Amino acid sequence: MARSKARMYTCCALMLLCVIVLSVCVSLLARRNCPQGSFSHAAVAADTWTCSQIGREMLQKGGSAVDGAIAALLCTSLMNPQSMGVGGGAIFTVMDSTGKVKIINSRERVPGMFKPDTLKSCPNTFRFLSGGQWIGIPGELRGYEQAHKLYGKLPWASLFQPSIRLARQGIPISQILDQYIPHIDSNDYQPLRELFSDKNGNLLKTGDIVKFETLADTLETIANLGADAFYTGKIAEDLIRDIQEAGGTLTLHDMASYKVTVSDAWNITLGEYQMYIPPPPAGGILLGLVLNIMEGYDLNPESLRGEQKTLFYHRYVEALKFANGLKRHLRDPQFSLGELPKKLTEDSFADHIRSLITDDTSHEPQYYNMTPYLDTVGTTHVSVLAPDGSAVSVTSSINHMSVYSPLKCSRTFQLCLQADFKFHFSHRFGAKIFSPRTGVILNNQLSDFCGKVDRFFPGEQPPSSMSPAVLRSKSKLLVIGSTGGPMITTAVASAIMNHVWFGKNLEEAIATPVVFVDSENAVKFEPNFDTHLIEELKALGHVSKTAKKFYNVVNAVAKEDGCIWAVSDERKLGKAAGY
Repeated sequence: MARSKARMYTCCALMLLCVIVLSVCVSLLARRNCPQGSFSHAAVAADTWTCSQIGREMLQKGGSAVDGAIAALLCTSLMNPQSMGVGGGAIFTVMDSTGKVKIINSRERVPGMFKPDTLKSCPNTFRFLSGGQWIGIPGELRGYEQAHKLYGKLPWASLFQPSIRLARQGIPISQILDQYIPHIDSNDYQPLRELFSDKNGNLLKTGDIVKFETLADTLETIANLGADAFYTGKIAEDLIRDIQEAGGTLTLHDMASYKVTVSDAWNITLGEYQMYIPPPPAGGILLGLVLNIMEGYDLNPESLRGEQKTLFYHRYVEALKFANGLKRHLRDPQFSLGELPKKLTEDSFADHIRSLITDDTSHEPQYYNMTPYLDTVGTTHVSVLAPDGSAVSVTSSINHMSVYSPLKCSRTFQLCLQADFKFHFSHRFGAKIFSPRTGVILNNQLSDFCGKVDRFFPGEQPPSSMSPAVLRSKSKLLVIGSTGGPMITTAVASAIMNHVWFGKNLEEAIATPVVFVDSENAVKFEPNFDTHLIEELKALGHVSKTAKKFYNVVNAVAKEDGCIWAVSDERKLGKAAGY
């Protein structure tokens, strides 16, 4: 009897061993068959090759998708400090290995004491809103802390070490950063100018080395003591002193009382995919609405041929216009009432908007319920897929704003569009306030309220176009997001449609020239957009306006049939990393 049981156990063990060996062989065979340029384990798509590599390094050490994302973000705060940093805020869309998706919102908040005339200071001409009065309570590090607490695997301190080394050693000024440093003029807050100047007072240029030694000290303390060291104690005291000296209203109480919001993701069905997005005040619902509208047209590769191409883009531009008309509903749900935001995700609402789109003409702004609002730009995005199947799509920003109010235009909106105005879009170092005692560059996120609300409240988070998204089907996964303020919606929607419905590979989908509808209902096209198509759209009544520069930058990771593709947008000279 004992011998019989032994034989049975031996047979079971051999069978189990065979199953394991077979699984390994199948897995290895699948990996060998992955096309060149793809990966078999994991990938990170950040703004720069350096930061993508740092994120990948965390994954190779056994870190989670969140670990890789945090390390890549810390790196980006040095490589592209004009876009984001620990003085700003972030929104994480996190899918764990079981497929459950959570949102971690650490956007900035309105301080307890703010200047009562802040919104009255919103300009009605083009101007960058810099200065201490626009600084919101930074939430970036609280977001990292919460994400790591829920999903991190590596020690907290290890996520900071690569960036601390970079900050102390110094980094060469990149071509991207070089575009923004010249805009730090002599009238700006002097500590920021000094940070990016040489010993003779000349602004740094491409190839010059910039060191962030004070920031390295701050990051090292946070690495050793946790995020509390930023929100309380000496670092917080130094930061508040610098902010108040620059005209800001933040207090130590504001810092100590900052809270992160953790919630379930909202989701929308798009064909075989479930798309997970952050709820308001993020812009995910507008992205979802646009895609939901367009899905009803049964798009496929034929939609980009001949007359169908003009019809597709006409309908798409119309969908973007309706989305613009709904931006005023992107309020912090803790400070606003009403169920409309949730209704925007419903098929019936998309059907209703689709019924309002006429295929033979465009309309005046009032048709789309558009009201004047202000275009903002800035941010960075990181997409990560870990070996265990978990994923992170995270967008971070210190913000900046280019503003215009059409209230002064004469008689008709058309005359507004014909006026000789210059457009400026940039991510120019947030509030342009640099804290010399901590090395932190501060946000100007309160400017996101301009033109969208009549008043705001202490603790409220400003509305945002941020749309970090995860799309999942039974056999496919897409982790995607973008930078560029209001261009985020069109950039992500374009990439998703071109990849999912038009069959383009991820790189081609992201590289596809985009069309953007601005706050004045004007349609703008990337410089290499089809000129014949532009004329066709004009003939349908769309008012076109030239944009000197686009800031849509999409970073994404996709998985299909066991193979992983990762793309960092070449518009920002990015490069993804994986293994």
